[in-house]
Amino acid sequence: MANSDVRLALWSGTNFSVRRILFRRGGVAVRDLGAFRFNNVLSSFRLRNVVQSSEVTLVLFSRINFQGSFRVYRGSQSVANLGNSNFNNVTSSFVLVGRNLTNAEISQIQNTSRPPQDVLIIRQ
Repeated sequence: MANSDVRLALWSGTNFSVRRILFRRGGVAVRDLGAFRFNNVLSSFRLRNVVQSSEVTLVLFSRINFQGSFRVYRGSQSVANLGNSNFNNVTSSFVLVGRNLTNAEISQIQNTSRPPQDVLIIRQ
């Protein structure tokens, strides 16, 4: 299963520093990062699929329940400073899957406040 190959590390500081939270599988949607005391503090992250590096999507949302403005990251990558995309200390919810979500799927997530099927939902 592709989701078991996904890794995500979130940091509260730029350049992968300060407080870190790890997710060792995909298929996860966090409705409110306040559940981890991480609301509006995300500054950098590392995203990867250890088997197929291109098959992973992370969608960051500025509001809880997958609402507000958003940023989409497809494929394995490291982002040292979310300030470069004007999204530093803005993230309140996210969706992480071990495949490439389409723009239509992301719009549906935002319109319905529901992640794709077979995704573990973490609430506060």
